[in-house]
Amino acid sequence: MLDARIAVVSTLAAVFWSVGFESTARGGSEGSFPKHVVAAQEGNAADVGREVLRQGGNAIDAATATAFALAATLPEAGNLGGGGFIVAYLPQSREVVTVDFRETAPAGSTPRMYLDDKGELRPLHRAGAWSAGVPGTVRGLGLAHARWGRRPWRELVVPAVRLAREGFAISEELAVALNNQLRPATVEPGGAPRRAFHGRLADFPESVAAYQRPDGQPWKAGDRLVQADLAATLERIADGGPDEFYQGKTAELIAAYMADHDGLITREDLAGYRAKERPPVKTTFRGHEIYSVGPPSSGGVVLCQMLNILERYDLKADGPRSGRTLHRVTEAMRRAYFPRASRLADPDFVEVPTAELTSKAAADALAESIGERATPSASLAPFPILATESDHTTHFSVLDDDGGAVAMTYTLEDSYGSKAVVRGAGFLLNNEMGDFNLRPGRTDDAGAIGTDPNLIAPGKRMLSSQCPTLAIKDGAVRLVAGSPGGRTIPNTTLWVVLNVLEFGLDPQAAVAAPRTHHQWFPDVLYLEGLDWPEGVLKDLSSRGHAWRTGRRQGCANSIVIDADGLRHGAADHRRATARASGD
Repeated sequence: MLDARIAVVSTLAAVFWSVGFESTARGGSEGSFPKHVVAAQEGNAADVGREVLRQGGNAIDAATATAFALAATLPEAGNLGGGGFIVAYLPQSREVVTVDFRETAPAGSTPRMYLDDKGELRPLHRAGAWSAGVPGTVRGLGLAHARWGRRPWRELVVPAVRLAREGFAISEELAVALNNQLRPATVEPGGAPRRAFHGRLADFPESVAAYQRPDGQPWKAGDRLVQADLAATLERIADGGPDEFYQGKTAELIAAYMADHDGLITREDLAGYRAKERPPVKTTFRGHEIYSVGPPSSGGVVLCQMLNILERYDLKADGPRSGRTLHRVTEAMRRAYFPRASRLADPDFVEVPTAELTSKAAADALAESIGERATPSASLAPFPILATESDHTTHFSVLDDDGGAVAMTYTLEDSYGSKAVVRGAGFLLNNEMGDFNLRPGRTDDAGAIGTDPNLIAPGKRMLSSQCPTLAIKDGAVRLVAGSPGGRTIPNTTLWVVLNVLEFGLDPQAAVAAPRTHHQWFPDVLYLEGLDWPEGVLKDLSSRGHAWRTGRRQGCANSIVIDADGLRHGAADHRRATARASGD
């Protein structure tokens, strides 16, 4: 089950990158390169961001507009009802900033709220009103825009209003996904309806009303998806700013829906939510400064630990697909994922030793423990780790004319989140509460983890794996990266960083190259794809690694700036065929 869960790739998402072009001295189309880039998972939204840059907006403006547009055009992950993280480079001050807009547990939450009388987990954390944390996306975008944006707020939200109100032609992938979500529930032999553990849009009348084709027939590619309630919500946000979502009519609609469906989010929870500017986590690798997000996301800490370990090896000499390179990368992954289970959580509730974990000294000790054979994961600690986070996140990268950059990752958790659309508001709620440790004190070899740091508490942010990342050299951004993919996210981002900074692959090859994943437990190395050389697989086996080959990993829409200053948007074709549009 786990290998399928970490490898599942969404069937609906398409990958696009939008650019503005300026001519080089060579002239002609062959000598053109983008002066600004938006690399995103859906084309209409990428075009919205590109248009903001064309009109003089900066990277923060473009990211804000792109995120709102994705709420209309990528309903599986783009959102108003979820949360995430921003890492941004500000060229005027030459500083890196991060914004944490992760969801929080409602005030009425308790550590054992998803357990029955026997201490067994109930499916309430997977779908419906009870699975939702207090949304952070709108407040996070508002904080970033208020601090560093350039264009008027309304101007950045209106394109999303238009996409929702006027509709857009859906892709084959989105048509298939919506049809699967909306098909009638399977009936058990006794006539009772079968509810999928994760839930579906079909389980919630408001979701059916929002996403069903008006005539009730199946969706087809090219059909137009119009979302009138979502358009009205976006229009209110455009006029009233982020406060409208948390204190205005939209807040009333959320609270009313919660009250009617046994949910916990209240008007007070919404009014009290705050996005937070936090310091980035930072390390160095091959002459570059690497910046990512810190707790409550584990992604940046894990990435920095892995890079700190791997910089001690000449990986380039062996190549990215050699047995020795894969062994060393796997051992770095194993050691970096272990502390995630017991030491990382919301820093407002738990003292997190971020500086210690990301230090070079800590990496020295970890690197010294790596030999020529695989280290049994069980030898690192007496308990394994539960894989909870879903693949259905979305990441996009932005680079503006002045060299400002944004790496942004946000999510609803599972595909289509809680599957529950807020009545009258037209947007889906997240099901992020499942990212807490749901069984206090129960940590076992079946994969459950119940350690204290990530237990549910009112107002607390659940642990994440998101890893939006920037690489900077000589005061200029050289790489903007990140990915969806749940627990695989830090490892996907690691491979993009290694492919660019260690192995020197060209940007598109760096994103297209096969990836690997090890997360401490289960003690298995997952190899993306099926075309690994037999000699490499035998080498890994001889070193004691249990491995599996399988499906695609992540969707790392990235931007690379080469040594000559040329800017390259690298869309990740794992999700669908890329499209480029330019000025």
